[in-house]
Amino acid sequence: MQHVKVPQDRIGVLIGEGGSTLREIESRAEVRLDVDSENGSVAIDSVGDPVLGMVAPDVVRAVGRGFAPEDAMALLDDEMMMFELIEIDRHTRNKNDMRRKKGRLIGENGRTRELMEELTGADVVIYGSTLGIIGQPEEVEVVRRAVEMILDGAPHGAVYSFLERKHNDLTSGFNVRQNN
Repeated sequence: MQHVKVPQDRIGVLIGEGGSTLREIESRAEVRLDVDSENGSVAIDSVGDPVLGMVAPDVVRAVGRGFAPEDAMALLDDEMMMFELIEIDRHTRNKNDMRRKKGRLIGENGRTRELMEELTGADVVIYGSTLGIIGQPEEVEVVRRAVEMILDGAPHGAVYSFLERKHNDLTSGFNVRQNN
């Protein structure tokens, strides 16, 4: 049995209307979820396929970190899909720095976050002090590197160029030249 903490304001999303989301996760991941809505703790007990059961905590964590349940359940559809969480606050000195860096990751009118999604194919969600990524390993890697560039203070133009270069690498299949 595993336990995952879910923020209070995401418990309702995890449960869904009349428990529908909870039941869908349980049936697709072959687990039993026991949600303690008082403290946000979710106990996950595998009752079927152990491989699916190992993915279930990531599905619950992803919903808890701001992903729509449908996006989080994509982790169950493809064994190559992965979920990664970047703690933005580990790269900040104080609340103001956190606000500024979060703003840089989101971009004007959400454009930077959108570009990360469009150019990699991964889903990207910024929630609280974290940035979550769901995608194929190479997509997640590109988003992670772009996020690190932004958090390290790189100009947006340089990050967008990097994303476009990587987008071309990802979509052109095998590429003899490795552009880093």
